[in-house]
Amino acid sequence: MNVLSLFDGISCSIVALKRANIEIKNFYACEIDKYAIEISKKNHPEIIHLGSVVRLTPPNNIDLLIGGSPCQDLSIAKKGRKGLDGERSKLFYEYVRIMKECNPKYFILENVNSMSKESKAKITEVMGVEPIMIDASLVSAQSRKRLFWTNIPVTKLPEDKGILLKDILESNIEGKAPALNVGIIRIKELEKSTGQAHRVYDPKGKSATLSNSGAGLIKIGHIGNTNGQGNRVYSDEGKSVTLSANGGGRGAKTGLYEIKENIRKLTPIECERLQGLPDNYTEGVSNTQRYKCLGNAFNVDVILHILKYIL
Repeated sequence: MNVLSLFDGISCSIVALKRANIEIKNFYACEIDKYAIEISKKNHPEIIHLGSVVRLTPPNNIDLLIGGSPCQDLSIAKKGRKGLDGERSKLFYEYVRIMKECNPKYFILENVNSMSKESKAKITEVMGVEPIMIDASLVSAQSRKRLFWTNIPVTKLPEDKGILLKDILESNIEGKAPALNVGIIRIKELEKSTGQAHRVYDPKGKSATLSNSGAGLIKIGHIGNTNGQGNRVYSDEGKSVTLSANGGGRGAKTGLYEIKENIRKLTPIECERLQGLPDNYTEGVSNTQRYKCLGNAFNVDVILHILKYIL
């Protein structure tokens, strides 16, 4: 099979193809982030890198076209988003152009579920197929809802493997976790959380109203630059939040978690496990870049599920 991966990132699609035992004749990749390319070359030296998607003339005889066009202008989490007219997300039309030029047997386009109805309808109209929404929480410890437009005849969602965050944590992280290990000051005794988030507030401001209807509130020391918004703290008895590449300063947003009475971020290895990657897959670049690249990546096991339906 000849594969062309657009917006390839750290090449999670080739990991899924290998796990699906699909024979790869040539794997072509388009990516411009130098750190993502470095990670890909370390793990898959056989990949043929083609640079940017812009003005790309695709190779001949492509069997599978796959890619997740940038979502920055589509996600409803971004204020003032410009949708498919935005500087990054308009690259969707490069995917469409390349798809028309190479006419692959199969195609997969991925993007965020949290886009406007108008953007979703426009992409669906252009792609000619209805999207499938798959939440990676079915196959991993991460809540990650994504839309997939594909002509691969997927008939059902993955079975829920029941994987929780506690199942993917490193057993000994001393010296490995990012520098967030703050003491917890309990405002009230925590009740059973049942997967509910605990809010964390900057002590320089005001706490929210205490309530006896949930898990209680925790007030701890200053965590990064909260800008008065606070950060959520999640229990390891549930799922992680969706990894994001837009966390600023210290890399991607990974969420804060109460683990053995400490509050900390997830380590890069734990984030690799959330995306279905081998431990240390992203090793070799800074932690900031590891988090960013992982936040932009596919969940390998979701792609693997789709690939299983190739005829």
